[in-house]
Amino acid sequence: MGKRRRVPQRRTSSPAVIGSVIAAVVGAVGIGGYVLYGGGAAADDTAGDAERKSVKTGPLSAAEVTQASQRFLTAWQQGRVPAAAAATDDATAATALLTGYTKDARVKDVTLTPGARQGDKVPFTVKGTVTHGTVSKPLTYASALTVVRNKADGKPRVRWDSAVVHPDLKDGDRLVTGAAGTPPIKALDREGGELSAKEYPSLTPVLDGLREKYGKKAGGTAGIELRVVRGKASKTSDAQLSDKTVLELSEGTPGTVKTTLSPALQAQAEKQVAARKRASVVLLRPSTGEILAVANSSPGFNTAFQGSLAPGSTMKVVTASMLFEKRLASADKKHPCPKFFTYGHWKFQNDDKFEIKDGTFKASFARSCNTAFISQAPKLKDSDLTTQAQQVFGLGMDNWAVGVPTFDGAVPVQSQAQMAASLIGQGGVRMNPLNMASVSATIQSGTFRQPYLVAPAVDGRTLATAPRRLSAGALAQVRDVMSYTAAYGTAAEAMQGVTGSVGAKTGSAEVDGQKKPNGWFTAYRGDLAAAGVVQAAGHGGETAGPIVAAMLKAGG
Repeated sequence: MGKRRRVPQRRTSSPAVIGSVIAAVVGAVGIGGYVLYGGGAAADDTAGDAERKSVKTGPLSAAEVTQASQRFLTAWQQGRVPAAAAATDDATAATALLTGYTKDARVKDVTLTPGARQGDKVPFTVKGTVTHGTVSKPLTYASALTVVRNKADGKPRVRWDSAVVHPDLKDGDRLVTGAAGTPPIKALDREGGELSAKEYPSLTPVLDGLREKYGKKAGGTAGIELRVVRGKASKTSDAQLSDKTVLELSEGTPGTVKTTLSPALQAQAEKQVAARKRASVVLLRPSTGEILAVANSSPGFNTAFQGSLAPGSTMKVVTASMLFEKRLASADKKHPCPKFFTYGHWKFQNDDKFEIKDGTFKASFARSCNTAFISQAPKLKDSDLTTQAQQVFGLGMDNWAVGVPTFDGAVPVQSQAQMAASLIGQGGVRMNPLNMASVSATIQSGTFRQPYLVAPAVDGRTLATAPRRLSAGALAQVRDVMSYTAAYGTAAEAMQGVTGSVGAKTGSAEVDGQKKPNGWFTAYRGDLAAAGVVQAAGHGGETAGPIVAAMLKAGG
């Protein structure tokens, strides 16, 4: 199908008059009905000098929240944009978006019905009709607003946010009804079957991205839609949000785009992430870079491709490759793993403050000893890890051409304690499962091959490459320590039953404000590589590990 996600809709009877709804709500808190029709504003204008000088502070009362929200909703429903905008704390931005709601989005006959107040927040439902030429369709959705006290005069105002008008809007976005900017597509799996968001919920943002990229190139014709047109901020952010269809008034003719996804493996990925909250996984083929499956338990955002998260100790695969090449470590030679190591005025420690006395680097890698890596920071340049990530693993250069929006990892040059933290996947390092699956794929195959969802031959795009390959000696040692970790280290429990040529690394990334770390896991088996993350769930071997292992097993 390849269509963007639609907002649920239902037909309604003739719009109700909001005044009666509002009057009932306001009356319950003891405010006169005149406030809702401009009388309240007039009364404020005629207040005495003493009252004007007094700026009210403190928490908002229930009456103030109700009065301010209903003043805004009444004006908006009645099409009085200046009055509605004046009821907010940003009249300029509100005027622009509310004007476009009628002019560009072509929504008319609007009925706004407030729900029960929740502190300073008021939920409300929107019902209207979208009309373009001779075609009309009903529109229904839920939104909410928050009332705040204006610092200048102490009066309650609706805190302006684009999401008040529609929950899918970000700052700078617009709602537009017209011929869709991009025709619909029919996305196919590698076997020629159709991919739909109904069958594979995780593919919702992927299908949106495919449509935006290939809609005009795939031979389809555009339909008439109400859609979110992303502003500059959304287009240039790490998330790179795609335009989104809110309501389809008439269907277009879809073009066809073939992907590399395996229907069986995609179904398995959906099953695996569905069992956990905030889980994401990617499976790809190291020999080609083809992405075989991608799934997120929260399908509203493609964390697997676009997430920007600290990868924790899975980053030690990259760091270890660097230490081997610089001869600062050797797999089977003794390597320090003290309880603590201080660098840049930060005192680093291992999980549960363990230490390994007279142990090898392989043992430290398998047990994920932080200080084994941090202890090498004094011997490194600030740029060394960044250079290794870019030149060998193709990370952090913002040049991947996957076929849909992606975040290609970030390994910024840092100094002192932040540089040391980067060695263990904290500090400023940011990755997602696609990036970390690619890291394992690079180790498995010995060469970075940029992952892709749509073959480059479809549109003639050039895939990213890495300037050099990992040295043969370092590559052999990384494979050795990853294999040992899969058999005897922190990854062993999850990797039980995963046979053949395997390697793995676990990770736990601490996040401010979270009681539990994000759990990471990256691994390879034969010509398969996978990585996953489960946010705020605990250690990677116990959380993301079983998901990744299941995908490697399913791949045969």
